[in-house]
Amino acid sequence: MQHLNRQKRLQQQKHQRLQRQQKKQRQRLLRKLQEETEATTTPEVTEAASYNTDSSLEVTDGNKVNIDYVGKIDGVAFDGGSTDGKGTDLVIGSGTYIDNFEEQLIGAHPGDKVEVTVIFPDDYQAADLAGKEAIFDVTVNGIYE
Repeated sequence: MQHLNRQKRLQQQKHQRLQRQQKKQRQRLLRKLQEETEATTTPEVTEAASYNTDSSLEVTDGNKVNIDYVGKIDGVAFDGGSTDGKGTDLVIGSGTYIDNFEEQLIGAHPGDKVEVTVIFPDDYQAADLAGKEAIFDVTVNGIYE
């Protein structure tokens, strides 16, 4: 009986280690994605550009937009799947985000809330997200002109 309890504890510890490793890996990937996004979307001018919040503007392919989002799988927000209200810049059509994410923002206007549905690739580096459908609640904060 003690041997079985010890085995169970060892399995639980192994599982917990694996979960911690996956969480760290997800966080590293998301940091890298955010750094790459910032690197590809930083204006080339010395003064900070600001986005336009005019709701008559419409997101089109090639636009640089500022968005906020919260991603959920089975209705539960997942680690690293949110901008935490800080906003992030994205060039529509750049392929920076997971397939089909950017395209679903085309036609939206500043202030719009868009539900973006994606499926993480089967070979996605964060194993606990691989192959799963996620729904992102996205707010379009503005469009850079």
